[in-house]
Amino acid sequence: MHFEYRTRGTCSSRILIDIEDNKLMKAEYIGGCNGNTQGIAKLVAGMDIDEIIEKLSGIRCGMKDTSCPDQLATALKLAKQKMAESAEAQN
Repeated sequence: MHFEYRTRGTCSSRILIDIEDNKLMKAEYIGGCNGNTQGIAKLVAGMDIDEIIEKLSGIRCGMKDTSCPDQLATALKLAKQKMAESAEAQN
């Protein structure tokens, strides 16, 4: 499943993610601190999305209430919800 998430409260503007069998296959940040966002994306590639959500939720950037890692966790929560709704609609 391909999913695009518009971030809130961070320097990045969007996160593009691909999920397969509950694993994050690819994440790509649009905007933000290029080296940091590339690093995050490579570190989480292939990981179970529930594990990513657990590890990255709540991380803050300076005085902000969120961060690029936290926004990825938020995106994955929404993607997981959409996948569940899609599966439910097919049944």
